[in-house]
Amino acid sequence: MTASTIAPAERKLFGTDGIRALAGEYPLDPTTIFAVGLALGHTLRKTAAEPKVILGRDTRESSPWMAATLAAGLRQAGARVESAGIVPTPAVAFLARTHGFQAGVVLSASHNPWQDNGIKLFGADGFKLADAVELAMEDEILHHASQVAAPDPASLPAIEDKPALQSDYIQFLIDCVPGLNLAGLRIVADCANGAAAAIAPELFRRLGADVIFLHIGPDGRNINLSCGALHAAHVAEEVSARGADLGLTFDGDADRCMLAGSRKNVLNGDAILLMAARDLKARGLLTGDLVVATTMSNMGLEAALKRSGICMLRAPVGDRYVLEQMLAHKAALGGEQSGHILLPHLATTGDGLLTALVVLDLIARTGKSIDELTADLKVFPQVIVNVKVRERKPLQSIPAVAAAIRAAEDELKDSGRVVVRYSGTEPLARVMIEAESEEAMRRHADTIADAIRRELGV
Repeated sequence: MTASTIAPAERKLFGTDGIRALAGEYPLDPTTIFAVGLALGHTLRKTAAEPKVILGRDTRESSPWMAATLAAGLRQAGARVESAGIVPTPAVAFLARTHGFQAGVVLSASHNPWQDNGIKLFGADGFKLADAVELAMEDEILHHASQVAAPDPASLPAIEDKPALQSDYIQFLIDCVPGLNLAGLRIVADCANGAAAAIAPELFRRLGADVIFLHIGPDGRNINLSCGALHAAHVAEEVSARGADLGLTFDGDADRCMLAGSRKNVLNGDAILLMAARDLKARGLLTGDLVVATTMSNMGLEAALKRSGICMLRAPVGDRYVLEQMLAHKAALGGEQSGHILLPHLATTGDGLLTALVVLDLIARTGKSIDELTADLKVFPQVIVNVKVRERKPLQSIPAVAAAIRAAEDELKDSGRVVVRYSGTEPLARVMIEAESEEAMRRHADTIADAIRRELGV
């Protein structure tokens, strides 16, 4: 079965995961960041006289001045601001939902390099703000940015962090897996010099695990630098070299997790979905015997789930779209190949540390390794080619690109899939081909990528 996904028209500011750009440049310049604070504050005051907002950030050099600037805008709009300091993105979602905040804001660019940053928004319910709310804020943000002078970030006081909020989040994670004891388990954990570095050591210490931590010394510029979720193979090597049972790899804001097995092998979100789905089904917790994945998940996952009597639905790429499908079908499990795993009975958003604990709990209860639990997952050959683009024209409207996609679909038919889409967070077109024939897979991926490069490449 083949499918091609064409991204919607580009928005003015918000992508699929908030605003993301080069820190210091539009739309993450001080003026626009201040305007975001003003617009968010005004939006929240429609339902609360003095709304409270919780801030969190990752370890990027730009995050402190961005936090101070955003907070200044919020306060000018009549909101109160508290800071959890350096915490994973899901910690802010948890705190917003449980500590009486009307909104949560995370400053992070996830897996991107240190020069980038981003603004992610959560509502009082712990869910990401709906597209409609973000889009409604865009005109006000742009208006304020053109009319209001932002303060010089250097003149703003640093925000005071509240370490107790970090402790509350750690306790929440422990409470999600009651009785979990990791004594006797040897783990390698890569914290990507990011937000996980502030939480993971204390979390795993309290659970009794023997953990070899990698990349837990952030300096503002080494976040995701040759480490983290985009470089999970490094942890796989360390697991083998150190005789560990498994490896965990987090991205910069720790909202996703990748695994490494005992054979220098990397297990992505598809493998985690398979393990979790079978476990939930066995315990009668997989509502509708249904899992929601995305267009990027491998056909091998779909086949393995089917053998276990589990149906897989596909949503567009982006955890918010996975969640929409999950809510519509009352699904208990969903996620992305990239390691975003959604467990709505535990949390409102993807959480890499929580995902790790769920997997470790499964290992502890079954006595099986992650390699044993995923032994029958036969992955179809898959390649993803990223093409930098100067603009995002609808791909179906470009004859050469549309023809290349059509040719790939016609040849592959039921033996592969074609997914072509724009990234929601970077100026990239992503070409994914999956096929039984590796030669056909690479040939069609290169042909489509070349067509995009000729028409839209930088």
